[in-house]
Amino acid sequence: GNGSAGGRRSMAASAAAAGDGAPKSGERSDHIRVFLRVRPTRRPSGFFGLDEESGSVRFDVPPDAAGLMGPNNSRSQYDFRFDGLFGMTARQEDVFERVAGPAVANALAGYNATIFAYGQTGSGKTFTITGGPQRYEDRGIIPRALQRIFQQCDASRKAGGQATVWISYLEVYNEVGYDLLEDSATGGHSRAGTVPGTKALEELPRVTVREDEYGNVHLGNLSLHRAESEEEALNLLFQGDTNRAICETAMNPVSSRSHCVFTISLEQREEGSPVVRRSKLHLVDLAGSERVHKTGATGSLFREATHINSSLLALRRVIDSLHERSVRRGAARQHTHVPYRDSTITSVLRDSLGGNCKTAVVATVSGEASNTDESISTCRFAQGVARIRNEACVNLETDPAVLVARLKEQVRLLQIEKDYAAGEAGSEA
Repeated sequence: GNGSAGGRRSMAASAAAAGDGAPKSGERSDHIRVFLRVRPTRRPSGFFGLDEESGSVRFDVPPDAAGLMGPNNSRSQYDFRFDGLFGMTARQEDVFERVAGPAVANALAGYNATIFAYGQTGSGKTFTITGGPQRYEDRGIIPRALQRIFQQCDASRKAGGQATVWISYLEVYNEVGYDLLEDSATGGHSRAGTVPGTKALEELPRVTVREDEYGNVHLGNLSLHRAESEEEALNLLFQGDTNRAICETAMNPVSSRSHCVFTISLEQREEGSPVVRRSKLHLVDLAGSERVHKTGATGSLFREATHINSSLLALRRVIDSLHERSVRRGAARQHTHVPYRDSTITSVLRDSLGGNCKTAVVATVSGEASNTDESISTCRFAQGVARIRNEACVNLETDPAVLVARLKEQVRLLQIEKDYAAGEAGSEA
């Protein structure tokens, strides 16, 4: 496979590194950071205003726009606050530095980190996460994160340390997980109408999600690929994107109707140290959040849309339960049920929501008048996420092999000292 080591290796080992439990030393409780990005449009509605200084967004919908908002004959105002706003002129570089720069730094420091893109189809989620194919400056968060990670890994290798990067790419479609980087996915026969060298989604390996007794999530049948260089990692991204299920809806001719999770797993060790830092950076492109009636979907597309909506509803329920848990005290807090198992995507991203992870969300909206209701709904979702607190800690493990080698060396030195002392004592006798 393309840089694949161990091929279909379970992610259990690395998932186990990210266990939950009581706050550990070095653990920090952080709110999830939320950002809003407005997709450029030739016809912005004028119904909303951004104040980039304060991070506040106001929607001011006049009565004559009632058709957009359902039966409503009075002026409506909605106010939201974000950790950062990106207006229509924001550059990819700015978005990366503010949203993903800290996440990459955290992953390199040994914390788990996640970035979600959430919004209606066509509002710029994929452009934000992966980027546009035309211009180099249009690269999204994933390629820029890979570049920065490999720069850092190369620097630490030069200093005598060890750094290993693994890539996995999961797609969740109609509640089923698929491995987008299955080795043979780029070979084999292709069906009519598909890109040569790609497979129909159903032919990709299915990924199983299970939870162990400690609450750690294991993804069975998801291949992990070791990437030795930025170029190898970018090739894996391209391979996975080529395999993504893309089909048409009325909202967007190349709308992707699935959730995708691109995961960069890091293993780092400083020279001579037995301590290994293990961390994961999840970069998540969620399916379109729009309500079903608007997409014009029928038949299998409708079934798909209801699946997507049910998984996003499950995501909302998890977020609401986490907020409820955070405001409760004592035993009530312990017993608040968070329904992570209600959907595949919430099971997979369990740690990213209320667990051992530093998380940020980019909510994307389209500025046209006809999308006003969806934009308000997206902002509401982001405000809910902002109330969640995560408990992140650095994931450190001691490598037994290095420790054993160290102890053997200590024993050897002590033996020499002992022999020397015995010799001294003997010569004095």
